[in-house]
Amino acid sequence: MPGIRRILPVAALAGALALSGCAGGSEDTTLDVGLVLEPSNLDIRHTSGAALEQALIDNVYQGLVTRGENGEVIEALATAWKVSDDGLTYTFTLRQGVTFHDGSEMTADDVVTSLTETKNDESTTGAKDLAAIQEISSPDENTVVITLAEPNINLLFLLTGPGGLVFKSGDTTDLKTAENGTGPFTLGEWIQKDSISLERYDDYWGTPAATEEVVFHYIPDPNALVNAGLDGTLDVLTGVSAELAPQLEDDFAVTEGETTDKFILAFNGKEKPLDDLRVRQALRMAIDHEAILKTVGAGETQFGPIPKLDPGYEDLSDTTSFDPEGARALLAEAGVSDLTLTLTFPNVYDTQVSNLLVSMFKDIGVTLKVDTVEFSAWLNDVYGNRDYQLSFVNHVEPRDFDSWSNPDYYYSLTDADALAEVQALYADAMRQTDEAASAEILAQAARIVAEQAPADWLYTRADTIAIAPGIEGFPTASTSNRLNVAGVTLAE
Repeated sequence: MPGIRRILPVAALAGALALSGCAGGSEDTTLDVGLVLEPSNLDIRHTSGAALEQALIDNVYQGLVTRGENGEVIEALATAWKVSDDGLTYTFTLRQGVTFHDGSEMTADDVVTSLTETKNDESTTGAKDLAAIQEISSPDENTVVITLAEPNINLLFLLTGPGGLVFKSGDTTDLKTAENGTGPFTLGEWIQKDSISLERYDDYWGTPAATEEVVFHYIPDPNALVNAGLDGTLDVLTGVSAELAPQLEDDFAVTEGETTDKFILAFNGKEKPLDDLRVRQALRMAIDHEAILKTVGAGETQFGPIPKLDPGYEDLSDTTSFDPEGARALLAEAGVSDLTLTLTFPNVYDTQVSNLLVSMFKDIGVTLKVDTVEFSAWLNDVYGNRDYQLSFVNHVEPRDFDSWSNPDYYYSLTDADALAEVQALYADAMRQTDEAASAEILAQAARIVAEQAPADWLYTRADTIAIAPGIEGFPTASTSNRLNVAGVTLAE
C-alpha cells in the first residue's frame, strides 16, 4: 500500500506527512507506480519489448554502460572507457565490488561471456546490436576490450540495451520467472495481469535504493489508471491520458516529459493497392496531424522516421501536406476507387486516434475498418507474420532507424532502389567516427524513407506523469523504455 499521505485528501497533507515520518520514511516504504504495458515474461535475454526494459534495466540488470535521463551514455558496471582513434577498439575499466543477487562476485569473465554469448546466439535479444564486434577479451581482471571489424558510432548506445547486459557465467536461473542481476533491486513477486514488485538489494555496489520496495501496477485502461491515483493506490502515474490529466491536478504534480515514442501508422506496401506509392501518399495527405495532436493533448508532430531526441532528426513536414483534395486526385490517378482498408489496432491504445483516422479517410473516399485486437495478437499477426494492411502502434525505442534498412521488418521499403540507398547510407552513418557527420548521413536516409511513404508518423508522444506530493527524483523523460527508480525518495 502507498504511504498514508495518498489516502487522505490534500487538506490533510501536513498531518499525513508527519505520520508517514513515524513509519520510518523512505527506508521502509513502498513506492507504487502505475504503468500501462506489462511484459509477457521476464526473460530479458530472449524476449524483446519496451515494457521489459522499462521495468528491469537499471533496476535489476545492468551493463557496462547505461543511459542518463536525457539519453546520454553514462557509466554503470564500467567506471571508464576509452575509444581508439580509428573507432575500432573500446577499452572498459570494470567497477570493483560488484555482486550478483546470489552473492557471487562479478568478474571480467562474466562480462566477456555475457557479451560473447549474446553476439553469437541469434535467439538472444540484442544479438544484432553486437554484430559489428569482432572480439571480446579481458587482458586482466579489471579490464574488458571490445574490438570491432569496422567502426560503429552507435556501439556505446547499443551496449545500454538488452544486448549489453551482464549475466553470471554459467548461471542456471530460469529468467522467465526469476533473475540474478547486479542492480539495486531484486525481483519480488510477479502477479501476471496485475503487478511486478522489486525489493531493495542491500549489498548493492552503489548507493542503496531509497525505498524498500517498488511495485509496478499494470493498468492499461486510462480511466482505471486515473482512478487508481485518485483512490490512493498509486504514488506515481505514467502514461496518463492528457484528456484525463486535469482530474489529477489537485492531488498530484502533473508534468510532461519528452520521449522517442513514435506513433506509427504503417502501410503494408506488399499488399495491393498499398504497393502503389500514390496510394500511400494519398493516405498521408488525408491526415490532419494538428487535429490529431490537439486530440491526444500532449506531444508534437513528426513527419519522418527519426524523432527530435535522436541523431539525424530533420523537420520533414515538406514530404507531405494535409490536402484531402490532392489525396482524392492521387487516388483517381492510381485508378483506385471505393477503397476499403483494415487497420489493426491494439486494444491498449485509446480509440480517439483511430476514430479520427476513420473520419479523415472517409473524407477522401476510403473506408477504414478498425480491427481492435489484444497486443499479443498484434505481435503475432502484424509484427511476426506481417499479416495486415494498416497498423497502429507506438514504437518507443530510441535510435531505431536501423529497422528501415531491414527488408524483413513488418514495415519496410518496397522500392528496391530506395531500400538499397537507405541501407548504404545507414551503413555509412554507422561507420563514421564523428557524431555530426553520422547524423547528417542519417538525415539523408530519413528523407528517402519519408518520401517513399511506407508509413505515416502521426506524432511523437509526450509522457504525462502525475507525481504525488513528497516524492522526489522520479524520472520524467523517456520513461516508456527506461524507468530507473532507485533514486526516488518518499517524504519522511
